[in-house]
Amino acid sequence: MKNYVQHGETLTLTAPYAVSSGGGALVGSVFGVAANDYANGEDGEFQVCGVFDLVRETGASTGWSQGALIYWDNTNKRITKTATSNKLIGTAVRAAADGDATGRVRLNGAFIS
Repeated sequence: MKNYVQHGETLTLTAPYAVSSGGGALVGSVFGVAANDYANGEDGEFQVCGVFDLVRETGASTGWSQGALIYWDNTNKRITKTATSNKLIGTAVRAAADGDATGRVRLNGAFIS
């Protein structure tokens, strides 16, 4: 098929801010995890599917159970269970306690409205 471009698990996107390898980025309506360090405005490879450990919100009542919906807090550049003003990016693969620094999430690979 001559119009096939790529599988789509990794996309070349323009970083909307400086992001380190393994860090999350919301590029318009696409959420991805950076494959390398990228400067603001630099094109780079971002994983949009898969399971990742990402920096998460911590504190009282911030834990979640396995299977919980997980959102990206673009202001604080971290994952959260709070839907308000945040973008749905996937589901929790394992439970997270209030003080856990990271959370394991399976990215949904879908564009976010």
